[in-house]
Amino acid sequence: MSTATIDDRKYQKLLDKTLPVVIRSEAEYKRLMAAAEELIETPEEKLTAEEGRLLELLSMLLEEYEDRVHPLPRTDPGKMLAHLIEERGLKPADLAGVLPQSRVSEITAGKRGVSKNQAKRLAEFFRVPVELFL
Repeated sequence: MSTATIDDRKYQKLLDKTLPVVIRSEAEYKRLMAAAEELIETPEEKLTAEEGRLLELLSMLLEEYEDRVHPLPRTDPGKMLAHLIEERGLKPADLAGVLPQSRVSEITAGKRGVSKNQAKRLAEFFRVPVELFL
């Protein structure tokens, strides 16, 4: 996707065709998801600046709807940490740059909570939302 300046007329045509809106129904979600999927299937080098900007807008609208309608379930931060470690085939020692092995073990055993600073570091390490650890 290019950072080139967009052509207002071309972009307006795309907007008129797609009619992006704040999503309030499953039908609107499906319609905008189909439009986004069509753009996603276009090879990146063939995507115009206008199409790239529209895809960016659609992605934001779709993500906002998904977060609002299907929020991530609340779970125990220790269980989440244990799950992520297991899912990625890691050992507590593999997180040495983030937390000491003993602290990881205490958190996964439920003996200790996760501080905001630790949650931020874990989220960056696992590339997940920080809220999973709070």
